[in-house]
Amino acid sequence: MALLDFILGRPLADSEEFQERVGPARAIPIFGLDAISSASYGPEAALTVLMPLGAAGLSLILPITAAIIVLLTIVYFSYRQTIAAYRTGGGSYTVARENLGANAGLLAASALMIDYILNVAVAISAGIGALISARPGLQPYTLNLCLGVLLFLALVNLRGVRESSFVFLIPTWLFVCCLTAVIVVGVTKALGPGQPHAVAGSRPLQVESAVNMWLLLKAFSSGCTALTGVEAVSNGVKAFREPVVKSARRTLTTIVVILIVLLAGIAFLTHAYQITAKPPGEPGYESILSQLTRAVAGDGVFYDLTIASILLVLTFSANTSFADFPRVCRALAADGYLPQSFANRGRRLVYSEGIIVLTIIAAILLWIFGGITDRLIPLFAIGAFVAFTFSQAGMVVHWKRVGGRGSKASLLINGIGALATCITAVIMAVAKFADGAWVSIFLFFLLIRIMLAVRHHYDRVARELAAPAVIDTCSAPECLIVLPIETWDRVTRKALLFAFSLSNDVQVVHVQCGETCGADPETMKTLQNELQKSAERIGCPVPRFVNLYSPYRFVVQPIIEYVLALEREHKDRTIAVVIPQLIEPRWYYYFLHNQRFQLLAAQLLLKGDRRIVTVNVAWYLQET
Repeated sequence: MALLDFILGRPLADSEEFQERVGPARAIPIFGLDAISSASYGPEAALTVLMPLGAAGLSLILPITAAIIVLLTIVYFSYRQTIAAYRTGGGSYTVARENLGANAGLLAASALMIDYILNVAVAISAGIGALISARPGLQPYTLNLCLGVLLFLALVNLRGVRESSFVFLIPTWLFVCCLTAVIVVGVTKALGPGQPHAVAGSRPLQVESAVNMWLLLKAFSSGCTALTGVEAVSNGVKAFREPVVKSARRTLTTIVVILIVLLAGIAFLTHAYQITAKPPGEPGYESILSQLTRAVAGDGVFYDLTIASILLVLTFSANTSFADFPRVCRALAADGYLPQSFANRGRRLVYSEGIIVLTIIAAILLWIFGGITDRLIPLFAIGAFVAFTFSQAGMVVHWKRVGGRGSKASLLINGIGALATCITAVIMAVAKFADGAWVSIFLFFLLIRIMLAVRHHYDRVARELAAPAVIDTCSAPECLIVLPIETWDRVTRKALLFAFSLSNDVQVVHVQCGETCGADPETMKTLQNELQKSAERIGCPVPRFVNLYSPYRFVVQPIIEYVLALEREHKDRTIAVVIPQLIEPRWYYYFLHNQRFQLLAAQLLLKGDRRIVTVNVAWYLQET
């Protein structure tokens, strides 16, 4: 217990929940790290698509980024409405389910869950990949480094919301400050006397074909990866301190303003310094931000600090998924679409099971791809935009139903948001279909099918266990007790006394399988004598002694067959199997005793029906 307290922290009481809530300053590293860090790969993704266009492609980064910023602004105002309307959180799933129906809610939830899972794998592998590009000697340890970071993130989040905010606070603001400094200095140089020179080795390629709309749309869809994570605040509204809506809105505003500044600044500087993307994985590859920082500030301490902050934020941006994935799972579990245990809070008032499941799935993805998850990137942002669309469409229906002052303006904002994100989602799905987007679409519907199956199971159980309108009369016949024994000792005697406390109809069952099991006629005679003496001393009928012969030395199976035969014979009676159990004081003593009766209990639960019950009677061994 002391070790667990050291690793995860002491258990928190429900009354301490208020202390775990956070304000905007601490919430940004929790809910905004994914969105803010996307500035490091969103513009580069768009520029990579535009590489075949050479100088013309470089000139298009400004209008493409402007379109992305306009879309980001629309999404921002839409989610401000969502935060105010749904203070309990749940984000896209809750909004879509309540306004568009259960199926729409499940589609939004599955899109979010897949997006969060992929975000963990992609973010960690991208951060470690950037580290390995700087330190090639670490290449053989790629997977181990990825799994190490994943374990670190899981442990930090299992320690609670405030703990995770403290750990990621410094890397987040270091990243923001460093990039802001690069942008401010770079823009000042670009607008000042003398023009900046193109970065060496970044000569624009010659244009071989005219700009076509298809390539432009692909670049736009790739650049829209910068919007992933914007919905995180609306999912975690309950994590904010009072006033909840004001704190959540301030957090969302800060995140979006930072992201807009970074996106606009990076786009302007890439155009001003004529910086083009380089194919990832090829010799001499250098990221856009690395080229920008080097062009603006040169090599030195500041360059190293900026690159280090980018690496940290890229790696830790997976934390947003750890903050929101368990909350989405909790909402689904509360509605019966996931196992109910997902709704239980752990020792630190977080939804521990969601964190653990996310860790396991992400670890499997990293293992399958060896810590290099470039193939997952095309699937990355589609889920976020599907969730955006259902959330905003749901809000349109919400304002139609609720009405009131300001509802028309809010409806217009959400309507525009739904239309814009829907068009973007379609563009992304079509543009990236051949690159793997079809996998996302398949996974959406597979996950929905699984969630519907879970709900169907819970509905069936609820129907079967529903209490009858009229309570049955207490006229059930006395239960029949079956007591399996091996030898006569204190454990057997205690189990016999307990059996007679339940019923006078007790059958003691012993399996005879020759010398291998230590059974002989003398042993059986001793057992019968002891049973008779015990029954006489406590004033109960002498139990019926049943000896089962097992020629193949099986012990458990003959007892199971006997119990099932009794069940068929006594169709109106409950069969209670009383099982003597020895409890050892140390776990390693477990291997020194046979565990046949534990296996018997498990098998009876599988093979019996509702009229067979098992009762364990424990005898606790004393510590020596």
